Amino acid sequence: MNAEESQLIGASPLVHARVAGLVGVLVLASGSFAGFVASRLIVREDLAATSSKIVASEALFRLGIAGSLIMMVAWLFYALLLYRLLRSVDKTSAMAMLGLVLASVPIYMLSQGYLFAAFLAASSQLQEQVELFLNLHRFGTLVAAIFFGLWLIPLGYLVFKSGFLPRFLGALLMVGSLGYLVLFFQAFFLPGTERTLWSNPFLIVTHLSELALLLWLLVKGVNVGQWQQQAV
Repeated sequence: MNAEESQLIGASPLVHARVAGLVGVLVLASGSFAGFVASRLIVREDLAATSSKIVASEALFRLGIAGSLIMMVAWLFYALLLYRLLRSVDKTSAMAMLGLVLASVPIYMLSQGYLFAAFLAASSQLQEQVELFLNLHRFGTLVAAIFFGLWLIPLGYLVFKSGFLPRFLGALLMVGSLGYLVLFFQAFFLPGTERTLWSNPFLIVTHLSELALLLWLLVKGVNVGQWQQQAV
């Protein structure tokens, strides 16, 4: 293992992997909370009900946006930790993985800005603006979903090739990348068909693969001996 890799990882790649797992749990928890809030306050095809709910539940609405922002910041750190852990496997693929995450963060955060703008418009009873901002928010989220899917391809490849993480996890992640991509095309070309999870079985694989990776990192970490061989 060269000096640069040793300095980047610190005392132990096992500790590094488990820190990544912890950050992944934060991504999952904050994202799940934000999704729960959105499901409670945003009523599809009922603009009046949505406006009423977000104005009446302002504190919860703001917490939901905060959850989304925390998720994206945590996801950025999660990707950085994975980059440092996996770059010895294939630096080009690791850079592609990180680049896709970096590209998605401003898109998703901008979509949250549109969501807050919808709240401000609803507070002023500007229904047409509410609809516009909600549509911009939805489209921004869908565009970000493309990157959510694409980053799983180099990540899955790196995990599959690494030797210090299970190959089945890598394969699962690569298949799981289709979940977000199919979601985008469903929502964009066939609006409404994406509303049930069972209409997109790949999305089930996506969630399982993401959960499996972070739990593996948190509980098992990495095979230190194999990681050291890879880092030489």
